[in-house]
Amino acid sequence: MQKGEDCFIDAECFFNRPFKRPIYQFDQRGKVAATAHLQRNMLRFNPILYCQNKDEFIQQIVAHEVAHLITFSLYGKVRPHGKEWQKIMQKVFTLNAKTTHSMDTKNVQGKLFLYHCLCTEHPLTIRRHNKVLKGVQYRCKKCQSELTLKII
Repeated sequence: MQKGEDCFIDAECFFNRPFKRPIYQFDQRGKVAATAHLQRNMLRFNPILYCQNKDEFIQQIVAHEVAHLITFSLYGKVRPHGKEWQKIMQKVFTLNAKTTHSMDTKNVQGKLFLYHCLCTEHPLTIRRHNKVLKGVQYRCKKCQSELTLKII
Protein backbone atom coordinates (compact mmCIF):
# COMPACT_ATOMS: atom_id res chain seq x y z
CA MET A 1 0.00 0.00 0.00
CA GLN A 2 2.89 2.35 0.75
CA LYS A 3 4.43 1.69 -2.67
CA GLY A 4 1.04 2.35 -4.24
CA GLU A 5 0.84 5.68 -2.43
CA ASP A 6 4.36 6.55 -3.60
CA CYS A 7 3.31 5.79 -7.20
CA PHE A 8 0.23 8.01 -6.91
CA ILE A 9 2.34 10.87 -5.53
CA ASP A 10 4.79 10.47 -8.43
CA ALA A 11 1.89 10.56 -10.91
CA GLU A 12 0.36 13.62 -9.24
CA CYS A 13 3.68 15.48 -9.46
CA PHE A 14 4.18 14.45 -13.09
CA PHE A 15 0.66 15.33 -14.28
CA ASN A 16 0.10 18.17 -11.79
CA ARG A 17 -3.31 16.87 -10.76
CA PRO A 18 -4.79 14.67 -8.02
CA PHE A 19 -5.82 11.04 -8.45
CA LYS A 20 -8.39 9.20 -6.37
CA ARG A 21 -6.83 6.47 -4.24
CA PRO A 22 -8.00 2.90 -4.84
CA ILE A 23 -9.31 0.18 -2.59
CA TYR A 24 -6.56 -2.37 -1.93
CA GLN A 25 -7.45 -6.04 -1.60
CA PHE A 26 -5.12 -8.93 -0.99
CA ASP A 27 -7.27 -11.79 -2.25
CA GLN A 28 -6.05 -12.41 -5.82
CA ARG A 29 -5.68 -16.13 -6.45
CA GLY A 30 -3.93 -18.39 -8.93
CA LYS A 31 -0.94 -17.46 -11.07
CA VAL A 32 -2.00 -13.84 -11.45
CA ALA A 33 0.16 -11.47 -9.40
CA ALA A 34 -2.34 -8.60 -9.34
CA THR A 35 -5.24 -7.01 -11.19
CA ALA A 36 -6.58 -3.49 -11.56
CA HIS A 37 -10.36 -3.11 -11.64
CA LEU A 38 -10.74 0.20 -13.42
CA GLN A 39 -14.41 1.09 -12.91
CA ARG A 40 -14.29 0.07 -9.24
CA ASN A 41 -10.95 1.82 -8.64
CA MET A 42 -9.63 -1.31 -6.97
CA LEU A 43 -6.29 -3.12 -6.92
CA ARG A 44 -6.14 -6.81 -6.02
CA PHE A 45 -2.87 -8.48 -5.08
CA ASN A 46 -1.93 -12.14 -4.70
CA PRO A 47 -0.69 -12.50 -1.09
CA ILE A 48 1.15 -15.78 -1.72
CA LEU A 49 3.11 -14.46 -4.69
CA TYR A 50 3.79 -11.26 -2.75
CA CYS A 51 5.29 -13.16 0.19
CA GLN A 52 7.47 -15.22 -2.14
CA ASN A 53 8.55 -12.30 -4.39
CA LYS A 54 8.54 -9.12 -2.30
CA ASP A 55 11.23 -7.32 -4.31
CA GLU A 56 9.53 -7.82 -7.70
CA PHE A 57 6.17 -6.84 -6.22
CA ILE A 58 7.52 -3.63 -4.72
CA GLN A 59 9.67 -2.72 -7.71
CA GLN A 60 7.37 -3.66 -10.60
CA ILE A 61 3.95 -5.18 -9.86
CA VAL A 62 2.46 -2.39 -7.73
CA ALA A 63 3.51 0.32 -10.22
CA HIS A 64 2.20 -1.81 -13.11
CA GLU A 65 -1.28 -1.93 -11.56
CA VAL A 66 -1.29 1.70 -10.41
CA ALA A 67 -0.34 2.66 -13.98
CA HIS A 68 -3.56 0.98 -15.18
CA LEU A 69 -5.63 3.15 -12.82
CA ILE A 70 -3.74 6.32 -13.76
CA THR A 71 -4.16 5.50 -17.46
CA PHE A 72 -7.90 4.98 -17.00
CA SER A 73 -8.21 8.26 -15.06
CA LEU A 74 -6.41 10.21 -17.77
CA TYR A 75 -7.54 8.55 -21.00
CA GLY A 76 -10.60 6.44 -20.21
CA LYS A 77 -10.87 3.00 -21.75
CA VAL A 78 -7.80 2.30 -23.90
CA ARG A 79 -5.74 -0.81 -24.69
CA PRO A 80 -4.59 -2.33 -21.35
CA HIS A 81 -0.88 -2.22 -22.19
CA GLY A 82 -1.09 0.37 -24.94
CA LYS A 83 1.02 3.44 -25.56
CA GLU A 84 -0.69 5.45 -22.79
CA TRP A 85 0.04 2.81 -20.14
CA GLN A 86 3.59 2.33 -21.47
CA LYS A 87 4.22 6.09 -21.26
CA ILE A 88 3.19 6.13 -17.60
CA MET A 89 5.39 3.14 -16.77
CA GLN A 90 8.41 4.63 -18.55
CA LYS A 91 8.08 8.39 -18.03
CA VAL A 92 6.34 8.59 -14.64
CA PHE A 93 7.65 5.50 -12.84
CA THR A 94 10.89 5.09 -14.87
CA LEU A 95 10.28 1.35 -15.21
CA ASN A 96 10.27 -1.07 -18.10
CA ALA A 97 6.75 -1.55 -19.40
CA LYS A 98 6.67 -5.31 -18.83
CA THR A 99 3.24 -6.83 -19.41
CA THR A 100 3.83 -10.12 -17.59
CA HIS A 101 5.71 -11.21 -14.50
CA SER A 102 8.37 -13.90 -14.30
CA MET A 103 7.64 -15.25 -10.82
CA ASP A 104 7.61 -18.94 -10.01
CA THR A 105 3.94 -19.94 -9.79
CA LYS A 106 4.28 -23.63 -8.90
CA ASN A 107 2.99 -23.04 -5.36
CA VAL A 108 -0.15 -21.26 -6.52
CA GLN A 109 -1.01 -23.23 -9.64
CA GLY A 110 -4.17 -25.26 -9.32
CA LYS A 111 -4.63 -28.86 -10.33
CA LEU A 112 -4.00 -29.58 -14.00
CA PHE A 113 -5.74 -32.19 -16.14
CA LEU A 114 -3.75 -33.90 -18.87
CA TYR A 115 -5.37 -33.86 -22.32
CA HIS A 116 -3.88 -35.07 -25.57
CA CYS A 117 -4.30 -34.58 -29.29
CA LEU A 118 -2.72 -36.39 -32.23
CA CYS A 119 0.67 -34.72 -31.75
CA THR A 120 1.28 -33.88 -28.06
CA GLU A 121 -0.09 -33.50 -24.54
CA HIS A 122 -1.82 -30.40 -23.15
CA PRO A 123 -2.22 -29.65 -19.43
CA LEU A 124 -5.58 -27.87 -18.90
CA THR A 125 -6.64 -25.93 -15.82
CA ILE A 126 -9.62 -27.05 -13.78
CA ARG A 127 -11.64 -24.20 -15.33
CA ARG A 128 -11.04 -25.49 -18.87
CA HIS A 129 -11.51 -29.11 -17.75
CA ASN A 130 -14.92 -28.20 -16.29
CA LYS A 131 -15.84 -26.47 -19.55
CA VAL A 132 -14.98 -29.68 -21.42
CA LEU A 133 -17.29 -31.56 -19.05
CA LYS A 134 -20.04 -29.09 -20.02
CA GLY A 135 -19.49 -29.69 -23.74
CA VAL A 136 -16.87 -27.15 -24.81
CA GLN A 137 -14.36 -28.59 -27.28
CA TYR A 138 -10.74 -27.49 -27.48
CA ARG A 139 -8.50 -28.12 -30.48
CA CYS A 140 -4.74 -28.27 -30.78
CA LYS A 141 -3.38 -25.20 -32.56
CA LYS A 142 -0.73 -27.32 -34.25
CA CYS A 143 -2.57 -30.40 -35.56
CA GLN A 144 -6.16 -29.10 -35.23
CA SER A 145 -7.37 -32.35 -33.63
CA GLU A 146 -9.75 -32.28 -30.66
CA LEU A 147 -8.22 -32.54 -27.20
CA THR A 148 -9.33 -35.54 -25.18
CA LEU A 149 -8.74 -36.38 -21.53
CA LYS A 150 -5.80 -38.68 -21.03
CA ILE A 151 -6.80 -41.59 -18.82
CA ILE A 152 -3.89 -42.70 -16.66
